[in-house]
Amino acid sequence: MNKVVHVNCLKHIYPDHTEVDLCGLDFVVNEGEKVVILASNGAGKTTLLNHILGFLTPLEGTVEVLGMSPKKDFAKLRKKLGVVFQNVDEQIIGPRVYDDIGFTPRNDGRNKEEVDEMIKEVAEAFGISALLQKIPHYLSGGQKKKVALAGAMVMNPEILILDEPFESLDPKSKTEMVKHLNHINEIHNTTMIITTHDINLVPEIADVIYVIDQGHVVAKGDYKEVFNNYEAIVKADLEVPILIELFLKLKAQGYDLESPRNLLDAEKQLSSILKELKKHSKD
Repeated sequence: MNKVVHVNCLKHIYPDHTEVDLCGLDFVVNEGEKVVILASNGAGKTTLLNHILGFLTPLEGTVEVLGMSPKKDFAKLRKKLGVVFQNVDEQIIGPRVYDDIGFTPRNDGRNKEEVDEMIKEVAEAFGISALLQKIPHYLSGGQKKKVALAGAMVMNPEILILDEPFESLDPKSKTEMVKHLNHINEIHNTTMIITTHDINLVPEIADVIYVIDQGHVVAKGDYKEVFNNYEAIVKADLEVPILIELFLKLKAQGYDLESPRNLLDAEKQLSSILKELKKHSKD
């Protein structure tokens, strides 16, 4: 697989002397993967993202993005990276939604006709065509997230970085965001790096999960491998998704079940078990 991000044992010291030392397992992201970073507050996930984006320079260790140094090659990488920050109010700067989405292609020197077409295409993809003439300040939280995502994707970046994209969204908006991200990945093969506290959504969005505990990358794998690692999850002050925890407990009681990716998967497995029980009860 083609490696697009590689972070090895980086160390950073902030002006207030706060030290973040991200060692342990190497952080590796391959092309087309959806990678989720799980960590409690202050564990170092934002520091990791800021180094990948080139906003910070490591005191020690190495950070490579598409074979380049994010800090030294920031201008070259800028067009290849899309980002949705945790606080989208600070990210959306255009007087209208149309202006905000078109900011990057205009700054890239695209002509008006091309910019118009790019805005139209990405707005249709995220279902926000009706918002293009709206003032961003008056949009709902879910609408603002979609606008920020459209602005991040308008140049079709190779890597999309999302910091807490589900925060402050209602359940319906969270489901829509998951669908949008999975669709982007499927259609464009966009590599994604996502941080989230919404642990119950992780199985639906993640190909690979990294767990950070006190600056150390302590676990890596798919959702089954990571959430089966109770010791690492608890030590990192995280929780196993409710659905997966229920199935793990049922499996421990002898039921032939696997950790479900989502509610539909859980329903299918339980339905199969119940049919077998019903059949045996009749016999």
